[in-house]
This record gives sequence, structure tokens and C-alpha cells, in this order.
Amino acid sequence: MTNSINEIENAQVILVSGSNTTEAHPQVARRMLTAVDRGAKLIVIDPRKTVLAEAAHIHLAIRPGTDIPLLNGMMRIILDENLVDDLFVEMRTENYYQLRDMLYRLDLDEVARITGVELDKISRAAQLYAQAQKAVICYCLGITQHICGTRNVQALANLAMMTGNIEKEDTGVDPLRGQNNVQGACDMGALPAVFPSYQPVSNDDYREKFEAAWNVDLSPTPGLSLLEMTHGGKDGPIRAMFIMGENPMLSDPVLSKVQETLTHLEFLAVSDIFLSETAQLAHVVFPAASFAEKTGTFTNSERRVQMVRPAIAPIGNCRTDGDIISALAQRLDYPMEYDSPAEVMEEIAMLAPIYGGMHHDRLEEGWGLQWPCWDRSHPGTPFLHKYYFTRGRGHFVPADHEPPSELPDKTYPLLLITGRIYHHYHTGTMTRRSSTLNRECNAALLQVNKADADRLQVRSGEMVTVTSRRGMIEVAVEISDQVQPGSVYTNFHFAEAPINKLCIDTWDPQAHCPEFKVCAVKVAKK
Repeated sequence: MTNSINEIENAQVILVSGSNTTEAHPQVARRMLTAVDRGAKLIVIDPRKTVLAEAAHIHLAIRPGTDIPLLNGMMRIILDENLVDDLFVEMRTENYYQLRDMLYRLDLDEVARITGVELDKISRAAQLYAQAQKAVICYCLGITQHICGTRNVQALANLAMMTGNIEKEDTGVDPLRGQNNVQGACDMGALPAVFPSYQPVSNDDYREKFEAAWNVDLSPTPGLSLLEMTHGGKDGPIRAMFIMGENPMLSDPVLSKVQETLTHLEFLAVSDIFLSETAQLAHVVFPAASFAEKTGTFTNSERRVQMVRPAIAPIGNCRTDGDIISALAQRLDYPMEYDSPAEVMEEIAMLAPIYGGMHHDRLEEGWGLQWPCWDRSHPGTPFLHKYYFTRGRGHFVPADHEPPSELPDKTYPLLLITGRIYHHYHTGTMTRRSSTLNRECNAALLQVNKADADRLQVRSGEMVTVTSRRGMIEVAVEISDQVQPGSVYTNFHFAEAPINKLCIDTWDPQAHCPEFKVCAVKVAKK
């Protein structure tokens, strides 16, 4: 996030795109609704009529996968209405004229046709956002989990820079992270092409720094992406895997490919707190300690690094993640010994510049620190880009529409959208062991518009089969006006209805993020 979560409450306009915030990030949604109570205007871009969309002043119910045309249309209207922040564009950005030229070539009537949103609504949303002194954009996986996810994000960045809604408090572009500490994992180099603090492995100076610190030779070649590993099949490039706290047998797309890969590995080790679907395939399972049994840090969506303290000692034979990794390294003849998690943090501060001032003794005080925090005297950074962008000037990147890689046809006439629900989290490894949460929701439901339900002759509660070109599942129907005719919606929390059997195995060519959000399916009554 460029800005802090609490700043959302002070925004005058909040633009939410691709986020079912009330269910996936309820504490962030609470701040959005508090802002609305104080007079802020809420714009929601979502194919579904979610609870947040119903609370919005403007709901732009786009066709799935048409975010770029919509955002380009909004920018064209801002251009036509002379609402561009010319001073910010001139002083802080580059490549604006290339974007402007592309926008001038847009046909706004065509934008309305592609997106399925009335031009008047697009115009009202564009003017509302651009006229605000403080406007914030929040987005989530509904933006990124598309074949054009990177360009979706670039289009949002274009919109923010064009109107000067960046570099200052209560504005910004805020991605809402999908999992706890996923920001911290990325910061620490859990990506195929970078070391900690996003230092490229291909850079000789960075690589030499880490080689000297770790006393090893490091490859300049980026590693494999998630799908390159889990979709390799029986003859894939990976012979062994160590999977920590992840459940790809339910969370990855095209589960038949994932199962083929994992079952043909020469060796699979899994470290987890429960015997997940993935752990059941492992040769060795390490019982890991939970968050409540260890010391360390988490980094949340707003870049805030916070201490985690143990409430209890590790139960039975459970060991912390750090202990497991260190013990494995020792057995592989690499001496990895730390006296404490605080010593690990000292190494992070030494090697990862954005964490340069992060030390346990500082983090033990207050609510943590937000990176970049360059040294011990630095107070942390509540919002980014106050004086400059990391690359110098903000770079406009014109983005063209690219439809989803699979659209409905006569054989598969419906578009499946996937997402999360309030009561369960990710693959349900933890939440589905809660009797209270299961009481609230104990099975997947397929939301179907009444018009489609009438055509299929199905009623709420009846079981149907949902089939794509890659697999089939059985699930109960919920007739709902949250989805538009031609679309159906469900979530991926339930192993009994593993929705990712159906998803397509395409991904964004830049970020390598799978296109989870849309694929073509057919629905039939059982």
C-alpha cells in the first residue's frame, strides 16, 4: 500500500476495484464505511452486487475482465473535462503524452459496450474521483488474478497519477493483500527474481553482497514461478519440493496438473500446522508451530512490521519455521545458526535497505514501523512517494484491453467468477476446524442469477454439476441477484467442491499470477 489503512477514513472519495472488502478484509471495510458515514463518496467497480457495492454511491457493474477499458474511459472523461492535475503530471511524471494520445483515440460508446456500464455512470464516477482533493484507490485479487493483471494495476496507477492522488496523506493506491504476512514474504525475497528488499538476482553488486554475507555462490538466473513448479507434471523441472504453510492441492489452478506434479516428485516435504490436502501427499511432514507459539515479525498490507510474541510454548514436537529451516540447512552441510529471531532481524536490517532501521528492540515499542525505515533514527514511512518516486518520476504506461483468455461459448455458456466469503479463509485449513464458523457456513454455494436458474430449471439448495474444459465439481445452488445473467460465482474454501479444478492454466506474462477469476463453464442439474 502506498498509504496507511487508517488514512482511508479521511479520504473524500474511495474507489474500490476488484475487492469484496466487507468479506475479504472486514477491518479495512469498516474504515471505508466509517469514511462514508463522515461524508465520503464510495465508488465500487465489481461485476457482482456485493454488500459493499450496495453501500456505494456509484456501482460500476462491469463485465468480468473489462477493467482496463473502464479505467481508460474514466481517464478520457477526466481529460475532456480538464480535470487532470497538470502541475503534478509536469513535475513528477513522464510519458504522459503517450497515454494522452491513446486516450484521445478511445471511443467512449465502445467503452460502454465492452464494459456493459452506462456511459453516464462512467462519467459521474470519473468526475467524482478527479474532483476530490483526497481520493484513494483500493484493489485486490479481482484486479490482479487476470491474464492482464499487471496492466490492470498500471491503469489504476495511471488514474491516480493523472489526478495527483498520490504522494500525499489520505490518497494513494492501496493493494489489499490476500494473506497474512504475504507482504513480508515478498519483502524477504520469496519471489523468483529478487533477493530481500527487491534487489534483483541479476544485478552483480546485489548478488555479490549476499554471496559475501551468506558465504555461497548465487545464481544470476531467476527461479521458477509457482505454476512453472506445480504444473510441471511427471517430467517437470522440479524433482523435490519443500512446501511451508501452503496448500497448492486446493489453492492452485487446474488441480489435476498439481496432483500429477506432486505425486511424481522424488521427494515432497511439507511443513504445516494441520494435515492439509497437500501434506497428505508428502513423504515427510514437519509439525510446525503456529503464530501463537513463536517469536518474530509479520509485515502487513500497509508495510507495517510488527512483533509476534508467543502465548504458549510449541505443543508436542512442533517446531518454529526458523528452527525447521535451520535444522534442514545443517543437515545439508550449510551452517545456519541463529541465537534468536532477533539475530535474524539484525541480518535483515543489514542486507535489506528498506528494513535498515528494523530491530527487535525498536519493534517491541508501540505498533511497529512501516518501511522504508532506513536506519535506527528513521521513524518509518506512513505513506510513499512524498518527494520522489523510487525510479525518479512516475511513469505512465498506456494499457489496452485484453479479454479473458477463455470466454463463454455454446458449449460452456456461463462465466465462472471465484472469490472468498466472510466466514472462511483461503483453503480452510484452519477456519474449517472451527465449529462456530462451520455453523455459519459449512459448504460451498454456487450463486446463480434467477434468469439462468429458470433456464436451467434449478432451485436454491439443489445440487448441480459445474463443468469446464478441465474438470467437474458438484455444488449446491443459491439463487441470487448478486451475479448478473450469464455469470455464476463461488469460492474455493471447500475441498468437497474444489473449484480450482475448473480454473484455466493461463497467467499474466509479467507477474506470472494465474487467471483465477474467470473461466467458461456449463451448469447442469443433477
